[in-house]
Amino acid sequence: MNPPRPYTTSTAFLEALAEAGVRYVFANLGSDHPGLVEAYARARADGRADTFPELIICPHESVAFSAAQGYAQVSGEPQAVIVHVECGTQNIGGMLHNAAKGRVPVLVFAGASPFTQEGELPGSRNEFIQWIQDVHDQRGIVRGYTKYDNEIRTGHNVKQLVHRAMQIARSEPAGPVYLVGAREVMEAEVPPQSPDPARFTPIAPAALAPDVVAGIADALAEARDPVVVTSYLGRDPEAVPALVELCELLAVPVIESVPMRLNFPADHPLHWGFQWNTQEPNPLLAAADVVLVLGSDVPWIPLSNRPHADARLFVVDIDPLKEQMPLWHVPAERFARADGRTAVTQLTGYLRGRELDAGAIADRYARATAEHERQQRELAAREQPDGGTITVEYLMACVREAIDDDTLVLSEAISGYQPVGQHLRRSRPGSLIGSGGGSLGWYAGAAIGAKLAEPERTVVSIVGDGTYLFGVPSSAQWVARRYQAPSLTIILDNRGWKSPKLSTLGVHPEGVAAEHDDFNVSFEPEADLPGIAAAAGGAWGRTVRDPDELKGALTEALDAVRSGRSAVLSVHLPPV
Repeated sequence: MNPPRPYTTSTAFLEALAEAGVRYVFANLGSDHPGLVEAYARARADGRADTFPELIICPHESVAFSAAQGYAQVSGEPQAVIVHVECGTQNIGGMLHNAAKGRVPVLVFAGASPFTQEGELPGSRNEFIQWIQDVHDQRGIVRGYTKYDNEIRTGHNVKQLVHRAMQIARSEPAGPVYLVGAREVMEAEVPPQSPDPARFTPIAPAALAPDVVAGIADALAEARDPVVVTSYLGRDPEAVPALVELCELLAVPVIESVPMRLNFPADHPLHWGFQWNTQEPNPLLAAADVVLVLGSDVPWIPLSNRPHADARLFVVDIDPLKEQMPLWHVPAERFARADGRTAVTQLTGYLRGRELDAGAIADRYARATAEHERQQRELAAREQPDGGTITVEYLMACVREAIDDDTLVLSEAISGYQPVGQHLRRSRPGSLIGSGGGSLGWYAGAAIGAKLAEPERTVVSIVGDGTYLFGVPSSAQWVARRYQAPSLTIILDNRGWKSPKLSTLGVHPEGVAAEHDDFNVSFEPEADLPGIAAAAGGAWGRTVRDPDELKGALTEALDAVRSGRSAVLSVHLPPV
């Protein structure tokens, strides 16, 4: 009879993840993870594999992290990432930024260099790299981006640490958390632990105080031209119909500013469009006499696009003062910390018990609808090729026709964010997400995580050619193939970095760079972008230059994805 397997810190750690609702561990394994590798092998050998989360092997850490983020964005359930000491930790840096700024819960575990070198304990140093990777403050690498960091010093309370980390990660404003553990600790035998995960629930949603509800609701009801500005209310898809109900009650139009989610149906008469790096005033925002900022980091850019100085401003947010942003200010008369859906529901309830001016509301609804229809006519007029050249507007119109309402779109189009939003016109809550931050390449892993979260759903990523390369497509496409997570990637291929050019023109519109068209942004000679995916992941791939071929290529690409094969369609646009 074989002796019982040892129960180690690694065993308890993986059990704790499963108890906390983690379905997948996205891992890039290294010399610091023998305890975890052995724990998985023992569980499979003993027929207990289902007691641990499924292990998803990712050849690059940024793909692992963004996959965990994408899963959490779609499902609402945080997943785990395993990376290799301080080197792997630094490789997730950009994606960690996205989760922190996008308020997405992810748990990261990194090993640490062993703390013994003479064989004093199991796991003691036995590879040269373990001296080189021993740094002064490994946790300090991530401390500016995580809500919580800690070191697992003993296996006796490892489950408590995991459940506490997940409780903090899931509590609003949500965000990533980071744990480290040295090999000796993760190899140690410990007694089994059974903490109750139900005792580690996230903080309940915060509500507005009654006087704040009355103050904001009365201001909206008495305004002539109120407007709501939002960016990420749609993190909670159920908050979208709640906002529609409030806005319809008072005929309040909505502007989406730098939206990383679908916050309001784009086909609704009260939808007043999108603004990103808007360099000119938005006349609709400038004319508002009451502005409710409802879940937004950048409701407008003060230098070029702000409300009227006499407008009454209110900020309601899970993070109303942006405490992690050193420079930020909206000159509001009231700031309130509250869950978006809860706050909107409170405002609607109060207004339903208040006398409203039906005539003024009807007039405002008519004016808002006319503006919405004017915008749509203007946008529709742009949805044509420019001679023999494909434009972003035409491409997005074709994509809009090719996909259905249930398709999940990941947008990381950067300089194309505005036309993508304008011409895709997504309307179903939860059907459009972005990275939440500014580090490129999120789409590649996020598409994998999103597909694993909702396998029956079609996933389409819309990215620039620079973003495509930032996503480490060779790694991501291999992972997607291995774990049956196909998606379509559509590349807005202008053969260069358009955003740095636009940034330079924004500061030096008549400078020498503009005069000589000297911006150092070209990607010539052109790479075979679909070919990378075909070589690494067996993906369907094609580059399209002719507008007449575009619709057929989209159909082929979507057919490939729906049959279980990833696809990459690179669409040539006018060169940067």
